Amino acid sequence: MANMAPNKVAMPIQEPEVRITNFDEVTLGYTKEMAIEEANRCLHCKHRPCVSGCPVNVNIPDFIEEIKNENFEEAYKIISVTSSLPAVCGRVCPQESQCESKCVRGIKTEAVAIGRLERFVADWHRNNNDVPAVKPESNGHKVAIVGAGPAGLTCAGDLAKAGYQVTVFEALHVAGGVLMYGIPEFRLPKEIVQKEISHLKELGVEIVTNFVVGRSDSIDAIIEDGYEAVFIGSGAGLPNFMRLEGENLKGVYSANEYLTRFNLMKAYKEDSTTPIQRPKKCVVVGGGNVAMDAARCARRLGAEVHIVYRRSLDELPARKEEVEHAMEEGIQFDLLRNPVRVLGNDQGWITGVECIKMELGESDASGRRRPVEVAGSEFVIDADCMIVAIGTSPNPLIRQTTEGLEVNRKGCLIVDETNMTTREEIYAGGDAVTGAATVISAMGAGKKAAASIQAYLNK
Repeated sequence: MANMAPNKVAMPIQEPEVRITNFDEVTLGYTKEMAIEEANRCLHCKHRPCVSGCPVNVNIPDFIEEIKNENFEEAYKIISVTSSLPAVCGRVCPQESQCESKCVRGIKTEAVAIGRLERFVADWHRNNNDVPAVKPESNGHKVAIVGAGPAGLTCAGDLAKAGYQVTVFEALHVAGGVLMYGIPEFRLPKEIVQKEISHLKELGVEIVTNFVVGRSDSIDAIIEDGYEAVFIGSGAGLPNFMRLEGENLKGVYSANEYLTRFNLMKAYKEDSTTPIQRPKKCVVVGGGNVAMDAARCARRLGAEVHIVYRRSLDELPARKEEVEHAMEEGIQFDLLRNPVRVLGNDQGWITGVECIKMELGESDASGRRRPVEVAGSEFVIDADCMIVAIGTSPNPLIRQTTEGLEVNRKGCLIVDETNMTTREEIYAGGDAVTGAATVISAMGAGKKAAASIQAYLNK
């Protein structure tokens, strides 16, 4: 019997006053009963619009049908056919703008909670039936992957399942990319990321860490070592700044540095060997998910946190859930405001951020109304820390050390419809091609490139 309730089954969650004192996961996941109740809201539409909204084309109606029938392991198998990281996707994908945006139930009521159901299935599998994967028989082909983030891991997983010998070269000391250094523990527990990666290793994927392609060795040297194709999934880890006066003061961080110290290096722990500032008052500049993550990290270190964003709440690009969680945690949103100068003391430390009020004018090329400064409206927010979260660009190291790779004006690698770069045997995808985007879009690019590499090596 279909469940025609208009709203999703609510997700259990830590209370705000509790969660700002710890680093545990904020959302607690569905129970079996909750998952079955929510699964029964799915109409199992014959034309499956939700699948078209998923960058990796998970067979959504079928896995939800298995949840209805309490066949949770079968549901996991269905998801795993197309997704290498279901426990990750169930937590961090923007389902509201992808699969759930296509859900028929969402036309008049709330869409089915597809992401929450995917998370439930992945967690159930991990807790109840986590048997080692079977390594496929080798087909004799070798492929190298640059970067162990979402794009690289997805490409590696799909190729390994098809019998390819895959080696992933990762610059950091652990695999996972942005899943490890960028997304906080309270949104995505690192144990879950590493468990997903362990399944790829069981399939035969070799991961070489502390290997900076372009410094440790070149792509050309990797190819000379017998690899027949290379996939570049190195992300976009070069932070952008605003080029403001005072931006080089102590206490001013890029979001990348702050989150890497916080997440990857566990700098919030008392015994951590990596220092991190514990600010009294922190200004975070930006309105995306990275800004929310940085702000919520600083809040957990005891700071009063202000998010400064030059547009209004309606234009805020971060996920609605993350914005709501930030507001619940007491983070202040200074909207229609923009920094113009960073103030400091004689010791070289930040003391405040001078901002100017904005108003929305005519629409720009993106379709959003352009923010315009209000003359004479400058004011100062006292602060001992500022985190700049206004986007990132691809690191130029790989293209500077590899012949034949062309980039666009933003420094992103140029690829064709198969994700092949301007050099025949080299493919690329994810943020290295698009600039900073979502985890699931990077996974979709990795999946597409894996199929293209197979076609290239078997032509």
